Order: sequence, then structure tokens, then C-alpha cells
Amino acid sequence: MRIDVSNLRVALLGEGNSVTASALAALAENGASVVAQDAEPLPDIVLCSLPLLAEPAFDSLSPRVEAVGAIAARMFARGSGRIVFVLSAAAGLPMRRHPQQSAALAAAIAGMRGLAMQFGPHVLVNALGLGAIGAPLVAGDAGMLSHVAVGRAGRIEEAVAGLLFLCDPANSYTTGQLLNVDGGWSVGYGRNF
Repeated sequence: MRIDVSNLRVALLGEGNSVTASALAALAENGASVVAQDAEPLPDIVLCSLPLLAEPAFDSLSPRVEAVGAIAARMFARGSGRIVFVLSAAAGLPMRRHPQQSAALAAAIAGMRGLAMQFGPHVLVNALGLGAIGAPLVAGDAGMLSHVAVGRAGRIEEAVAGLLFLCDPANSYTTGQLLNVDGGWSVGYGRNF
């Protein structure tokens, strides 16, 4: 997917993974410069990476959301910016087998939406919710695969295409949204988890 992010600076906040590494590479191929999260001048786009795989123990994500809030405040003062949370689709549809993770991710989505309201119209804040992605899986839970409407795991490139949509300067009217790239898992089958 081609977007025009020439001369924009992009940074990653949080742990890197296959999806965010590919996303940063795609943004660079489209003209962006990849910089450190604390770089000066402030990045134009910040990807906030949250855990993508189901984990048995899960801590609060509030410190990460607060860190993004501080960046959003600086972007707002500057007059522009984009933030994209990259997380599990369990943020929008809880999984019975992973209640702690589902709750923490739902709180992160609530935080994302709060930031979108607080810092609009200058800062667009959205989230990319990933279902079962990769072989082996780099996102989601293997149990999701039996309930994916398209009948297969997603490819990393498909996840990156969703992220590029959220980063595209031509997309200037989307904020506070969770875009699920999950093969249809969140359509309803997730309630079996």
C-alpha cells in the first residue's frame, strides 16, 4: 500500500514485534523517517505497541497509555500528530480464556478514545486490533482460527495495510476508532472464548 508520509517522523513506543517492525519498514518505504520515541523534534506519528499474543498473566497497561497521553499533549501544543495503538483484537471483544488481558486491553481502548476526544482536532488517535496473524502466530490466539470468517490466519502485510490506512495523511476524519484486522473474528464468534 502506498501512502505519502514524506518528511514525517515516526517512532515506536513499547516493545517491538514482527508487525511493528514491518510497519516501521513500510512507513520508511513510503518516505517517513524512523526516529527514537524521545527524539527531538517530536515525531509526527507514534505507534504504541501493546502485547499481541494471549498471555496467562497480564499487567495494567495504564502506564503506557499515560506515556502516550504525554506525547499527545505535546503534539496538541504543536498543532498536529497521529497516534496508533497496535494491540490484540481482544481489546474490543473479550475472550473468556484471557479475562485479565481482555480487561487491560479494553481499558487501553477507553484510554485511546479519551485521548482522541481530549486532543482532537489536532491529534488523531486510533487503534489497530489484530486477530490471529502470522505463521507461527505473532498476534492473537490459536483458538481464534476456528472462528475466523475468512478461514485462515492473517498475514503481517495485511496487518500493516490497516496500520498504513490509519497513518495516511489522506485519512483525516478517523479518530477514536478501533480498526480490527482479524479476518472477521470479532464479528461474533469471539464470544465462545
